[in-house]
Amino acid sequence: MENNHSITIVIPRKGINDEGKGKKHALYRLISAAHTEYIWMQDDDIIPPTSAPDPDILNADLIILPLKMQSDTDHPSMLEKLQIAEYAAIQQLTIQRAQKGHAVMCSGANLIVHKDRWLESYPDLHTEIPSGDDMFLLESFKRRGLKIAVLDDPRIEAIVRPHTSWKAFFRQRMRWAGKAPKYTDKDILRCGASIVVINLLQLVCPPIILIKFPIEYCLIKKRDKSVSLFTALVLELCYPIYLFISLIGGLFRRQW
Repeated sequence: MENNHSITIVIPRKGINDEGKGKKHALYRLISAAHTEYIWMQDDDIIPPTSAPDPDILNADLIILPLKMQSDTDHPSMLEKLQIAEYAAIQQLTIQRAQKGHAVMCSGANLIVHKDRWLESYPDLHTEIPSGDDMFLLESFKRRGLKIAVLDDPRIEAIVRPHTSWKAFFRQRMRWAGKAPKYTDKDILRCGASIVVINLLQLVCPPIILIKFPIEYCLIKKRDKSVSLFTALVLELCYPIYLFISLIGGLFRRQW
């Protein structure tokens, strides 16, 4: 935990269990001990932003901050390139939807939240599920009518690393999918259903890619201009397959 007088940075250790009570209890303990009005949540495996946000922007209950995926090598593998392209699309969708007042995603890897509002939402975080504190927090804030903002500023953009193995990649995607049955927010459910239906249509009617790909490629390039056309196209062709592998695997896992 780090305090810069106006905001406390909370960085839970990766795999933290807090005496068998899980990461969410650890977050509760860390956030409760903070002495500032706002909490800046960061993962311990990110490259943190180079700047701190202007205190004047702290006028919302939850502020979604930007993330960018980058490899730590000059020659990333195709797996890494595909993740970077996918992450760019996800981030752009996250920012656009939040700017329109219909937030559907946020990440605890880089997120500012009002301390008291977070503590009030703790009972909604599904402590029986080890992960997902950020998405369940978003749902709780939306349900309670709290103010959600987005700050798309490269100066406070955090860097995340892609997985380097298919096993780790699918494990993460299945963990994400495993939380889906717990979501109740209409915006999140509509967005998720749309993604599943569109990709199912691509499987049964491949020519739909002629409409789908330009839209998704535009999302990717708006967020990360380094992604090549070839990488985006490979992602487009592979995405429906690994999406449904992740969904099926995630929904049948007993615990995440």
